[in-house]
Amino acid sequence: MAEILQVQQMMAPAFEPKRQNRWVLEWDGLDAYTLKTFARPSRNNNEIVVDYLNTKRYYTGKHEWQPIEMTLYDPIVPSAAQRVEEWSRLCYEGITGRAGYKEFYTARNFKLKLLDPPGGVIEQWDFINAFPTAINYGPLDYASAEITMITMTVRFDEAILQF
Repeated sequence: MAEILQVQQMMAPAFEPKRQNRWVLEWDGLDAYTLKTFARPSRNNNEIVVDYLNTKRYYTGKHEWQPIEMTLYDPIVPSAAQRVEEWSRLCYEGITGRAGYKEFYTARNFKLKLLDPPGGVIEQWDFINAFPTAINYGPLDYASAEITMITMTVRFDEAILQF
């Protein structure tokens, strides 16, 4: 005989989904309120192909974290553009042509914290050895009254899900 489930057995009694708008980024050198968009990390597991007789076998190879793109508001004070540019100059100083040591330009690790409705941290990602790979300070337009934004792509060595 077929078993018939009750509604209570099919639905979680206390289901509260995580929301895309409940997060903060804890980042030394940049104020959290200047961030508009960010993403949780994503990665690829590269594959290794082993040919055997008339078949192929697949194994996991090295994993690779994908860069993250973020959007920041650019307030007058404190200037997000100034702070982003200071970080970028640790990678490469355009005036002198000098490149920086990884130890200095990746010293700004950051934490992504997802929040529950009352503001408690329910998920935390630690990004290790992050540095900017692309920065766009955004367009200007006399016909517009929009807020200026900065888009930036950040590469990192490791992302660790703490909880």
